[in-house]
Amino acid sequence: MVFDVGGVLEFTEPMDFDRRWEETLGLGDGAIGATMADVWAAGEIGTVTEAQVHAAMRDRLGLTVDQVEAVMADMWKQYLGKPNTDLIAYARALRPRFRTGILSNSFVGAREREQAAYGLTDLVDDCVYSHEVGLSKPDPALWELTCRRLDVAPQEVVFVDDLPLSVTAARAYGMGAVLFETTAQVIAELDALLDRQAE
Repeated sequence: MVFDVGGVLEFTEPMDFDRRWEETLGLGDGAIGATMADVWAAGEIGTVTEAQVHAAMRDRLGLTVDQVEAVMADMWKQYLGKPNTDLIAYARALRPRFRTGILSNSFVGAREREQAAYGLTDLVDDCVYSHEVGLSKPDPALWELTCRRLDVAPQEVVFVDDLPLSVTAARAYGMGAVLFETTAQVIAELDALLDRQAE
């Protein structure tokens, strides 16, 4: 069983910290997103450090160090959202009968913050973060890497994600996949799959 993080193990809202800060800092509408687009993309696959993200925000937007830290603190608050405690408990209970993993499109610094907030790395056997492996969903190489790290064949994996594109891509690779809509729905679908396996 492999779980996505944002929108699955964490309840998150659409990221709008940039719009709030554009108004607060007197920046044009969309200025942060447009100015930082390449940096956000680089952060997702780990080709920049957190220090470089901060420096780019400071230099490109003309912000002070304190302003950058405030903007990024707000970003991380939204990024982490709130824990899906029921699904986290369900995932924890799967071990040791099943190997479990996390597969997440992430951002540089996410592992440390998610571990501190929710203990996610202790929850599963392995965590595959896009910023650490230089690949992001729905790249088929990421499905292959996840299977290899968990030492399972694609048909032995069930992946839970809240994005239809990721679910479709995982299925195309040969993995089982469940689209997250509600926690109760996902748990019911996973239980049904496990019951069929046990027959």
